[in-house]
Amino acid sequence: MKPVRLLVLGALRRRGRAHGYQVRTDLESWGAHEWSTATSGSVYHALKSMADQGLLATCEGVPSEAAGPPRIEYELTDKGEQEYFTLLSQALADREPSLDVLGAAVGLIEDLPREHALRMLRERARAMHEWRTSITSQLPADTDLDTWGPVGEVLSLWLTTADARAQWTHRLIRRLEEGAFTMAGEDPAPARQGE
Repeated sequence: MKPVRLLVLGALRRRGRAHGYQVRTDLESWGAHEWSTATSGSVYHALKSMADQGLLATCEGVPSEAAGPPRIEYELTDKGEQEYFTLLSQALADREPSLDVLGAAVGLIEDLPREHALRMLRERARAMHEWRTSITSQLPADTDLDTWGPVGEVLSLWLTTADARAQWTHRLIRRLEEGAFTMAGEDPAPARQGE
């Protein structure tokens, strides 16, 4: 999965209707052009491609501020809404998504109900644990990976990466369980006095 598809669908869903420049500006304000493949060209390509696939509806918008032709505005279709939530759920549950896909999903996590997000993250944690166990169960007892040469370094890299990803996932699960973020269907927390 490429993050640009998820990011564009998420940005459009949050706006309701927008033209390509607005979507690109939103993604840039999130810093997505720095940590993902969501470049200007990829955003416009994704919009056209998803419109061709029936995920987005198009309509002529207001005239361009640069006195050009009217800009095409996009909005999610029911199929696009379904695709968005499928991609979002998959990215959160995936044991090993690329960091830009995972970053996109976490950036949009508030669009999910809390229990759904927790279920996806718990699935991710379970899959990571099973994967790590499948590696370590094949190693002889009291294995010292330092004595395995380059293969030991590869195994060490896999296990260290799995441990770090699991630790991060469990932290996010705890934060959600403790009420972090305002998730879909929840009322925003009231502002405290003086804010």
